[in-house]
Amino acid sequence: MIDILKTLTSLSGPCGYEHSVSYFLKEYLEDKVDEVTIDPIGNVIAKKRGDKPGPTVLLTAHIDEIGFIVKKIETNGLLRFEKLGGNDDRILLAQPVRVMGTDGEVAGVIGTISAHYAKFDDSSKVRKHSQMYIDIGALSKSEVLEMGVEVGTPVTWGTEFQQFGPQSSPKIRAKSLDDRAGCAVLLQTLRELQEESFAGELIFLFAVQEEVGLRGAKTAAEHLKADAAIAVDTTAVSDTLEETMDQSLALGAGTGIKVMDFSLIVQKTMKDLLIRLAKENKIPYQLEVFPGIGTDGGAVNYANKGIPTGVLSIPSRYAHSPVEVVDVGDLEATKDLVKAFILNLHENQTFPF
Repeated sequence: MIDILKTLTSLSGPCGYEHSVSYFLKEYLEDKVDEVTIDPIGNVIAKKRGDKPGPTVLLTAHIDEIGFIVKKIETNGLLRFEKLGGNDDRILLAQPVRVMGTDGEVAGVIGTISAHYAKFDDSSKVRKHSQMYIDIGALSKSEVLEMGVEVGTPVTWGTEFQQFGPQSSPKIRAKSLDDRAGCAVLLQTLRELQEESFAGELIFLFAVQEEVGLRGAKTAAEHLKADAAIAVDTTAVSDTLEETMDQSLALGAGTGIKVMDFSLIVQKTMKDLLIRLAKENKIPYQLEVFPGIGTDGGAVNYANKGIPTGVLSIPSRYAHSPVEVVDVGDLEATKDLVKAFILNLHENQTFPF
């Protein structure tokens, strides 16, 4: 799972520009599922049938990452930009980025004043993103255009995947763990199911544009018929030292079984089933009540006549930054619970209110 996660986070796929991720997933899935397609909005939808009759279950994770888009090219070659998704202006300065030019990716950095000028500035000021700029080394507008960059060119973080921490409890630091980590969990689950017997049919939805309003999942879930669904996403932990942290969700403490967020109050049947399976299989878990987040589970739950939906959350530090951090043990726990859920399915399975 670590190798596939490293590959997934190396791909650039900000909201609306997920093409490289969609194409990679389609190719990766072709010999592992019964059918796989990319729909017109970019969602990757794969179906895997079990060897026994049973319910249809939708498993979803989103493939987009937060990013930026070029808004204006200044005469001196610096780029003004807009946000794609929920970026925090406080962390943007001096961060490396990749500008997805027509001739290939171009390295850049979000500029900031030199520390030597700080004494002439207001040190408490947080500049808005509209006041910032990206430097790609060009000194004129014509040089920018020659590099394959124009208005509308998407931009993503320029940080690299790194494994760190003690060997007994390794961590991963990378961009786009939200939600390539969820994608890796579903891919690893599918890989481990290749030789397993299970009931029903699995629909894997790798959804686009989650970070700008759950758009991919909303589109797909309207025409995908399922008896139940599980969404896998990351969630922000509260175990660090800032005064606003309440220590209710921790890195390394297991997968998060969602109780509620702003997009979804998880159906009691689904929540209780996931808790029971975690206990029976000795999978570490923690319960998540966090109104500050929403996931594609909310969009799926509303679809059709309503799809009973559970959400498993991978605890994450520094969400929506270029250095998101997850714990390998939490990834494994999330994968183990998704797999346990699937192997528990049977012909007469229902998910009543």
